[in-house]
Amino acid sequence: MPEIPARNTGAHYVYAELKRRILSLELKPGERLYEPAMASALQVSRTPLREAIRRLISESLLEQQPTGGVLVPALDEAAISELYEVRAAMESLMARNACMKATPADIEDLQGNLERNAAMVKFADDAMQQGMALHARIAMIAGNSWARRFHGQISSQMERYRHFTNSTQERRDQALAQHRILVAALAGGDPDKAAKIAFDHVMGARDAAVRAMSGNSAAGS
Repeated sequence: MPEIPARNTGAHYVYAELKRRILSLELKPGERLYEPAMASALQVSRTPLREAIRRLISESLLEQQPTGGVLVPALDEAAISELYEVRAAMESLMARNACMKATPADIEDLQGNLERNAAMVKFADDAMQQGMALHARIAMIAGNSWARRFHGQISSQMERYRHFTNSTQERRDQALAQHRILVAALAGGDPDKAAKIAFDHVMGARDAAVRAMSGNSAAGS
């Protein structure tokens, strides 16, 4: 294993690296964390590791068990439905606000996002990143700091589920088409239409994720 640079051996590094492993599913849902082994793997002492674990527990990205053990939370269809419902409300609000505030330069930027999304649509991870970038740009245009803050918290929780929403080429093509329609609504200055498109787009992603999770569960049973 390559050595960790000394500047990355603090609690911030440990937190960021554990979070990355949880969100990427490198640490499997339901997996238990063993502090000695994890500290050794990350080449850090137990103190920054425990600080990072406490922070991730507070964000519901790790679970403290009554016995004292710490687990990666299981993937849960009820939880994903709740997360996507809240995200849909946030996206709808931000699309409405962005529609009322977007300048020609903003629309040009969004068109650039669409072009990059289209160029990467055959690649699951890249397509996901480009889609996220487009939504983040809409959030910036909307300018509602509280909505952006809550949206950021929800998006962090949803990282573990996102790969279920774009696992097929059909779904990635569908998402790109919906992004095009959303940007067209923003450019057309129709807040109600933009809000509805954003809401329906996120709920469609929820349905795709739930179907994919159900399919995985059936295949594994």
